[in-house]
Amino acid sequence: MSAAPLLWGVLFSSIGLGYFLYGRKQRAPVAWACGLLLMGYPYFFDSNAAIVAIGLGLMAVPWFVRL
Repeated sequence: MSAAPLLWGVLFSSIGLGYFLYGRKQRAPVAWACGLLLMGYPYFFDSNAAIVAIGLGLMAVPWFVRL
């Protein structure tokens, strides 16, 4: 295993923590759920491309889905 998936995971998990805290404080369920998913999904993927693609997709969801 190389260091790249680990670094991508740390990056997207830290962004997910920000989404999670924002969603909890503002009572925004979409941001909260995306934060949880961003913190957890890197544990299940080894491919750099998959980690980056899913992470970017999850980061974009709160911009398009407003509840």
